[in-house]
Amino acid sequence: MSKFFAYISRMKNIRRWGLMRSFREENVQEHSLQVAMFAHALALLENERYGGNYNAEHVMAIAVYHETAEVITGDLVTPIKYYNDDIKSAYKHIEAMAEERMISMLPDDMIPLYRPLIQPSSEKEKRIVKAADKLAAYTKCLEEVRSGNLEFEKASEKLKKSIEQMAEEWDLPSVRCFMEEFIPSFEVTLDELN
Repeated sequence: MSKFFAYISRMKNIRRWGLMRSFREENVQEHSLQVAMFAHALALLENERYGGNYNAEHVMAIAVYHETAEVITGDLVTPIKYYNDDIKSAYKHIEAMAEERMISMLPDDMIPLYRPLIQPSSEKEKRIVKAADKLAAYTKCLEEVRSGNLEFEKASEKLKKSIEQMAEEWDLPSVRCFMEEFIPSFEVTLDELN
């Protein structure tokens, strides 16, 4: 009996933004879906407009599983996770152990198929997923601020700067493109979208 998918299904029970008061709570499972959609779009944009060579569906699958460790570790809040290099390093080690535990729950013949999704080796693919992760967090902040929740205002500003810096440092024009073409629609009402 494999426990892998029973554990993965628990992602819906892990609340994000633990230190923040949210108008609408977000869980890790729904966050992962949004990250997967954004990562897929970034990979497609890189390929179509900027001469990239990504397997967009593979990148999307990596994004689906990018929070796998959190089923075991929970969602450690950003101010703690990145408080200093020692904590950051220790948490990365804990995350790797949690990923290994999750991978070990798979049938033996499935392990080599899922390991590259849970522990991708390609820096290029990891960067696309990380950018998508930041974009998803940014859209959450925009939605909260638009709802009048100023608790997310500073996080929104910080994320925007981080995304812009990431796009530049990692040479990901798709991220700038996504910010210009898709993000503004997150700041309008449903009537305006229609």
